Amino acid sequence: MFLRQLTYLIALDRYRHFSRAAESCGVSQPALSAAIRQLESELGITIIRRTRRFNGLTDEGRRVLDWARQTLAALDGLRQEAAFAQQVAGGTLSIGVMPPALQAMPPLLEGFRSAIPGLHLHARLGSSADTIHGLRLQQLDLGLVYLDQIPADGPFEILPLYTEQHVLVAVEPLTLPAGRQEWDSLADLPLCLLSAEMRTRQIVDGAFRNAGVTPTVMLETNSLEVLYGEVLGGRLASILPVAALPTHTGRNRLQIRPLGPCATPEVGLVRLVPAQPTALATRVWDVAATLRMRDIFVVG
Repeated sequence: MFLRQLTYLIALDRYRHFSRAAESCGVSQPALSAAIRQLESELGITIIRRTRRFNGLTDEGRRVLDWARQTLAALDGLRQEAAFAQQVAGGTLSIGVMPPALQAMPPLLEGFRSAIPGLHLHARLGSSADTIHGLRLQQLDLGLVYLDQIPADGPFEILPLYTEQHVLVAVEPLTLPAGRQEWDSLADLPLCLLSAEMRTRQIVDGAFRNAGVTPTVMLETNSLEVLYGEVLGGRLASILPVAALPTHTGRNRLQIRPLGPCATPEVGLVRLVPAQPTALATRVWDVAATLRMRDIFVVG
């Protein structure tokens, strides 16, 4: 059995005429008829109802037609995968990531590498605004940012990944009460927070304002490493997104407490709307859409 026989059968069902089907396939009518007869002989069934004209398919022929369509569709998928492998066996991808989403990068990058083993990655840390600017200048392919920072009328496409959650963190000798903490109970707790220009800090400040309290902020910094040092040294507590919690030495000492209601922005990927997306850009976006990240960065 040859694939051309299946192609001829599909064409014959489409055109309902031997000569027109043969013309669409670029062969003579006798060649098409002979190929269909050969297929019938190989399968031991009658596929075509014949008189002097095409009179449709037999019941067995319709089952063969369904199988032929599935087979050629699978073959087309295989060809597309082969073409993709040739185009993006490697490739380079540049991603801008905001500091509060640092821990979202490993599962995201692992998903990309699994789909495209030869992928070369550039990851650049910066604010959401910096990342959006880099996308506009086409210096970045993707950004991992707060989606509420994306201009609604901008030339961007977004892909939500998870909803951010802020938590209170500290290590001994600072001791946090058990269970969920309310914002109005934190007024006297010595805190180190990210700088005021950062979106995650603005969310925290908004929650304190809504609770009607002024926090005791002892240190402000735009560096997560500086903030981690103060927290893990037991000197100050902090409020951070779950995706920004430290993962290095000392994480197991952290007391982590969920907080009362506050703004919960979506975090996700953003890219410029592509005029003609490359195979790499399409595959990476499709891979990201399959990731299940909503339950990873949640503390109950």
